[in-house]
Amino acid sequence: MKKLTPPLIRSDEGIFNTQTGPDGTFVEMPYSGIRTFMRRRVTRDLTDVDLAIYGIPFDLTTSGRPGSRFGPSALREASAQLAWGEVWPWGFDPFDILSVVDCADVTFRRGQVDTMLSNAIEMARHVCAADASPIMMGGDHCTTYTVLKALAEKHGPLALVHFDAHRDTQASRYLDHGTFLHHAMEEGLIDPEHSIQLGIRTFYEHDDPIEILYRDWLHEHGWKKALERIQAVIGDRKAYLTIDIDSLDPAYAPGTGTPVVDGLHPNDIISIIRNTSNINFVGMDLVEVAPPYDNADTTALLGASLMLEYICSRAAYKQLQDEHHE
Repeated sequence: MKKLTPPLIRSDEGIFNTQTGPDGTFVEMPYSGIRTFMRRRVTRDLTDVDLAIYGIPFDLTTSGRPGSRFGPSALREASAQLAWGEVWPWGFDPFDILSVVDCADVTFRRGQVDTMLSNAIEMARHVCAADASPIMMGGDHCTTYTVLKALAEKHGPLALVHFDAHRDTQASRYLDHGTFLHHAMEEGLIDPEHSIQLGIRTFYEHDDPIEILYRDWLHEHGWKKALERIQAVIGDRKAYLTIDIDSLDPAYAPGTGTPVVDGLHPNDIISIIRNTSNINFVGMDLVEVAPPYDNADTTALLGASLMLEYICSRAAYKQLQDEHHE
């Protein structure tokens, strides 16, 4: 009987790409292939890597509906719908400009919050040590603390751009998804005087210097004025972007644990991100996607799209930096 051998897969095809440096997009049908974010190769070797994507499948500190532990896998699945090369309206494939990899997920055993925190901080430190920039997929918003911890160790207190329905600044000795910013301020991980929150529409004490653009302010003034405030507050400081998917209206993002009505329109956030290529972001995250409450993967697709917009903004930032140094 004739022996059948599988077709050879070249090293420059799809997620089997093992080259370092920018490696473009291998176009494959969205229902095909192994799921990584935007079909990036899976590795924790960060040599010459610009952006390192990883997940933290954790939701044990949520105060509402659980389920965001499934967020990273849903975002990877949804991103297969977006991996087609050039991105509109940027006009380029960001992976021709940046080397981006998927570092898989932070591991921990069920119920072990402290182990998750320590392992997640070590993952972020690993990314920082390689001079790569982290893109973290949550998980509930507690997970953001771990990235801020590692980045602040490297860069000092960070300016923060925070999209959310909630401020997450509640004072508590316990770290959870509603208190992580309280701990970040207490530990000096962020610079409150150069931080800004957008889309807030729940009650919290405003007893700190963080600037707040409440939902009704954005409704009245629009995304362009919001962008002006972000740029004025951040300036040329190293900044971190965190996006809680519940900042968006539940009509657009139903798949989240703590939905709040009268939220942002997708165009509000997308338009802002598309105009931040002059901001020195050193990391970002997208959190609180909870697929059990999603409809037709709407929330996951929106979250993956926001991450892709951020990646494009970083590619444009790199191009501006390269032009400046020429």
